[in-house]
Amino acid sequence: MWGFGSDEHVDKTAVEGDGLVLTRLHRWQEKKNGQTVRHSETETITAHRSGDNLTLTTVTQKEDGSRTKPEEFTGRFTPPPGPAPDPSRVRFGRPIALLNGRDLTGWRLVDPNSVSGWSIVDGVLVNNPVQHDGQPHINYGNLRTDREFEDFNLKTDVSVMKGGNSGIYLRGIYEVQVDDSYGKPPDSHNMGAVYSRITPTEAVEKPADEWQTMDITLVKRHVTVILNGKKIIDNQPVEGCTGGALWSDPFKPGPIYLQGDHSGVRYRNMILRPVVGR
Repeated sequence: MWGFGSDEHVDKTAVEGDGLVLTRLHRWQEKKNGQTVRHSETETITAHRSGDNLTLTTVTQKEDGSRTKPEEFTGRFTPPPGPAPDPSRVRFGRPIALLNGRDLTGWRLVDPNSVSGWSIVDGVLVNNPVQHDGQPHINYGNLRTDREFEDFNLKTDVSVMKGGNSGIYLRGIYEVQVDDSYGKPPDSHNMGAVYSRITPTEAVEKPADEWQTMDITLVKRHVTVILNGKKIIDNQPVEGCTGGALWSDPFKPGPIYLQGDHSGVRYRNMILRPVVGR
């Protein structure tokens, strides 16, 4: 997984000495003078294991043959999610209203240096990431709760603009997709999906700019999503964090965070009930 976006296939794996070497080819294209120009870079990751911990080094070879300076990072073994929890045994606490309809009290930008497109308009949380023709691209910020949570149920209404894209991150690491995907077949990148991880069983999203209801439950790394009254993900395990996660630790409490760097979106009636027993 890159730092953002979808899971991607590894192009090659090999064992060299006591290390595991992974090779990934990153491809993209752009338009130049009316022509499509294709690009590629090759990333090589070398991993060494010590018990349940990994030390890793990544190097990227550019198109001109140059190489980036090696960067080190670490990883550790994460136990599988285990059996699905029994919903009948899950008990929820008092509801918490995450939006007060007046201001952004209880919320802050994930990156305090980014530009905020967020505000309250007529009691609704609105993101309006305006770009200006001929001007440099503005990097708008994602919004997170000050409070952090473990397992919970979250209900909210959401409206996404035509061609829009946002997302609701659970515990700061699992993105439930918010997207204008009306009329498209089920896909792990469409409305209500756990981004690139879990595909909805059916497509029940509404057209752009209409209010839609989302009912999301996270318990023991298993997710249930009810979109517009239809259960489209039923107590399914999430095998790992999604692109854009604040960290990779699945046992750490985290915030609700809303993606604001893509397009306009509106949220209202956001109520969280923490799990107090299971």
